Amino acid sequence: MNINEENNLVENIGINEEKNELTKEFFSKYDKQETISKKEISYKLLYSYKTIIIIVLFIILGSSKIETDKKDPNVIKVAFFCNCIKYGGIERVVALLVSLLSREKNFIIYLITSSKILENEYYIPNNVKRISLSEQKINIFQFNIREKLDIIVYNFYDKKVLRKLNTLKNTKIIAYDHSCFVYWIYYNQYKFEDTMYKAYKDCKYVISLIPLENDYLFKIWGINSILMDNPLTFEYDSILPSDLSDKNIIMIGRGSDRLKRFELGIESMKYIIKEIPECIMNIISESVEEQEKLIKTLNLEKNIKFTGFQSNIDTYLKNTSLHIFPSIAEGYPMVLGETKMYGIPTILCGLDYLALAKGGTVMVYDDNPETIAKEAIKILKNETYRKILGDEARKSMEKRKNEFIEQRWAKLLSLVHKGDDESILKLNENKMTDKEAEEILINQLKMIHLRRPNLKDVTLDQLKSYELV
Repeated sequence: MNINEENNLVENIGINEEKNELTKEFFSKYDKQETISKKEISYKLLYSYKTIIIIVLFIILGSSKIETDKKDPNVIKVAFFCNCIKYGGIERVVALLVSLLSREKNFIIYLITSSKILENEYYIPNNVKRISLSEQKINIFQFNIREKLDIIVYNFYDKKVLRKLNTLKNTKIIAYDHSCFVYWIYYNQYKFEDTMYKAYKDCKYVISLIPLENDYLFKIWGINSILMDNPLTFEYDSILPSDLSDKNIIMIGRGSDRLKRFELGIESMKYIIKEIPECIMNIISESVEEQEKLIKTLNLEKNIKFTGFQSNIDTYLKNTSLHIFPSIAEGYPMVLGETKMYGIPTILCGLDYLALAKGGTVMVYDDNPETIAKEAIKILKNETYRKILGDEARKSMEKRKNEFIEQRWAKLLSLVHKGDDESILKLNENKMTDKEAEEILINQLKMIHLRRPNLKDVTLDQLKSYELV
């Protein structure tokens, strides 16, 4: 006899004993009260047996609930963990990704934030379980004990938390690296021990957005990574591309962010309007006092306009012929992907390591506003050249549709859940050769030295031989 049979036997014995006692009690009362009516007898018997039936049903339903509470092995609990779900690019990517994956039937998707649930957060579907650890007054480890998560996708830059998460036995951890090595070089001066790379080395799964890192640097540094694309706000097939007929330029981002370097784009306009006086630059950003002063100093008030924050930039993109992107460091810039979807050419300032660097882009390396202007004038004055670049830009995004990103993420999560590391490695299609990677790295080291001359000069061999200890 197994344990379940023993439990059932005990439960049935309990029911029978209770039934006998109720019956005895009733008939003893009947013997003492001969005046009791037959109708009363019927009612008392009925209610006695009702009680027994309720108890039996309660036991049956209770045992069935225990069975349904058991986790379905075909359903995977996946939690995306970040600080909040408002304001930044990382947060917008996470919101888009959980929205896509919520359409997959074999996943239960959680969106967990350490902060409180804020007003006007990015859209999250109702079937995504939205959790605020702050409001529940628990930490991620306590929540995991309660919910028994299968996978946590970590979107922070806290090394201590990531290391502790990696000690969990029954929950797989995926570290999502939204940044890039160039950013850490600028701000940590090659001190990689102060970056997330050291913690990534202890991770079994790291998401990389940059082919140069995934195919080259991370392999040298002993980091296990999978190359992925980020989802984008727009659906590729629903977009009507720009006809590139207007002599308009666009810059998009947070003007207050020094990394975006809008000043370069603004200064380039003083050269552009000499050749194309009707050219207009729309800056999709809040106005920044220093940049407003620069515009006035250069007498460009008629040609440059700050639009403020815009929740929908479709109208601006449809009437744009060129995107200037002077940012100093990026991981996977959404604005670049979204302008390319509209078939708009882009001038990039040395960001040749990006996954989106090729296709409809022109690269400049000297951070000179006049160089940017020369390329812009060439594009805006030559309609054939402009449309060739626009077609290349649009075509480069065809394989980066959200539906493909959803499928790739769903496959990755299923393989991680199974622990099928061999199949996970096959997801990586090495698109970059060592020669290509080294050429780009040499360019980046030159750009870094140009932009940050106070930094020590590091050779390619030194960067390759760096040990994450």
